[in-house]
Amino acid sequence: MRSPQRTPRTQRIRLSLSDLAFVFLVSFVVSAQTPALAQTSGPAASGYRRDPGVTASAVPAPLREIGFDQNLDHLVPLDTVFRDEGGRTVRLGDYFGRRPVVLLFAYYDCPMLCTQVINGLSSALGVLSLEPGKDFEIVTVSFNPKDTPATASAKKATYLERYHRPGADTAWHFLSGDQSSIDRLTKAAGFRYVWDAQTKQFAHPTGVIVLTPEGRLARYLFGIEYGPRNLRFALVEASAGRVGSAVDSLLLYCYHYDPATGRYGLVIMRAMRIGGAVTVLTLVAFIVVMLRKERHAAALS
Repeated sequence: MRSPQRTPRTQRIRLSLSDLAFVFLVSFVVSAQTPALAQTSGPAASGYRRDPGVTASAVPAPLREIGFDQNLDHLVPLDTVFRDEGGRTVRLGDYFGRRPVVLLFAYYDCPMLCTQVINGLSSALGVLSLEPGKDFEIVTVSFNPKDTPATASAKKATYLERYHRPGADTAWHFLSGDQSSIDRLTKAAGFRYVWDAQTKQFAHPTGVIVLTPEGRLARYLFGIEYGPRNLRFALVEASAGRVGSAVDSLLLYCYHYDPATGRYGLVIMRAMRIGGAVTVLTLVAFIVVMLRKERHAAALS
């Protein structure tokens, strides 16, 4: 019986690399056909989440009434009339049409949560490379009809010292209005709050809302601290890619907004597909380089 003919070393390398590339390619194609992991979905998230072990009767009455109803993709009433910090009568739509808008509700003499919400937003915005007035607008609306342009102006001055980015003075707006305007906008945005007669304060949820340039409710971010990544992704999505970079669009393919948490989470299967594609391309490039070196060496011999 004849012994099998030996394969030259260079040929063995070629076959080994080809086989390995084939395995990676098949793995990538198979993974691409696998459905993405199911995303968490659920009812509209509330700014207040009750502990499952606590009965409804044990929760203070005001807290049972507050929260966010996520009216995603709904239009807010852009013709609603308010007063800006300079006392001018404005329409909500004056701040829309060109770029996405970050909307937050806060009354200007709030001793606790409202301040924390604005602090959290200004901190997150300070980290972003996006520019106010160019990439987005910020609209703060008081839900206390007793607020005035004077209280709005004082609040704005405080936060311009904290968020001192170029363009912030003309891109961050502090509005006040009468009860009918407040009710119209808060209802459309799904912002539920109540007056607590016992504490003589408003009970309200905490969070910010990102809207499209057309005025559609796009993303709700909950709490008093907002991850810069979540805020950036929300602005990029709300702008339909007109804000941000190609890298943002690529990352958004790997991340998914979860309405139940108001955050972006990594989609494992999508990340694996991109990782597989990068691996295959790298491997193919390596094979091409090796084959060229082999042919060059053969031509010299």
